[in-house]
Amino acid sequence: MLDWTDRNCRVFHRLLTRHTRLYTEMVTTGALLHGDQGRHLDFDAVEHPVALQLGGSEPADLAACARLAQRWGYDEVNLNCGCPSERVQKGAFGACLMAEPALVADGVKAMRDAVDLPVTVKHRIGIDREERYDFVRDFVGTVAEAGCEVFIVHARNAWLQGLSPKENRDIPPLRHELVHRLKRDFPQLTIVLNGGIRGDDEIALHLQHVDGVMVGRQAYHEPWQMAAWDGRFFGVPGPAIDREQVQAAWVQHLEAVHRTGRPWPTAMRHALGLWNGVRGARAWRQFWSDHRHRERSPIELAAEFEALRLARTGTAEAA
Repeated sequence: MLDWTDRNCRVFHRLLTRHTRLYTEMVTTGALLHGDQGRHLDFDAVEHPVALQLGGSEPADLAACARLAQRWGYDEVNLNCGCPSERVQKGAFGACLMAEPALVADGVKAMRDAVDLPVTVKHRIGIDREERYDFVRDFVGTVAEAGCEVFIVHARNAWLQGLSPKENRDIPPLRHELVHRLKRDFPQLTIVLNGGIRGDDEIALHLQHVDGVMVGRQAYHEPWQMAAWDGRFFGVPGPAIDREQVQAAWVQHLEAVHRTGRPWPTAMRHALGLWNGVRGARAWRQFWSDHRHRERSPIELAAEFEALRLARTGTAEAA
């Protein structure tokens, strides 16, 4: 979820669910070892449990970045073996690593030797036109021998040539049954299913066959869905009483961002789906997306929008 699940996004999601595990954007080992570590690694304590997702292939570099993850207080280190973008391929990591399971195993072992954190792997069910179940089964088996116990499996192939990353999320067919089969063949491992999963009933159905479900775009675009997850899937009350409460807490976060001098609209974009499906959602999105508001206080804007909403409601009732 590059450029999506940044720290502001994760803070917003924590207003909806406390127990769902959150993942960072993929961060390359080069960016961490040679760039601004704080910018890439800093996060808010409310984000726990949160995993750092790494992109890389050199075991020594992965180990060094895992140590950074432990120092920063992350709950998990996840190695991305599923991203199909050309930029990632040029760096010899992401989905192309599925063709080198021994190298992935070396990276996992190096990270496990370096830190006490769980080291997990996210991958596809195959690359290009390699659709044999044996391919993904052998990949998981090889990496598991290095000590990896958790595999997050996107149930599509990654076509490394001819498709954009966006097309790779839609065109290769979903084959959820292959991920179910992995769990049957590796009952001792934690197998998490990813890819094309939408409603909560669908999540519950898959949880009869696998240990967990990862939801990406659906959760981002329809965030209110997450408000039910703590109760339904973890058996505890969630933090979100209603959308008004979430909105009020989010505006306070935006105000804190604003007071630091950072642009709050870059954070606000993550919450624009909060009122989806509710009357007035379009007006709310348009108001908060208006570039003319970007220099103003979010608290003041929230009061202004509420006054406008009440005025419109009153006019409608009078009519």
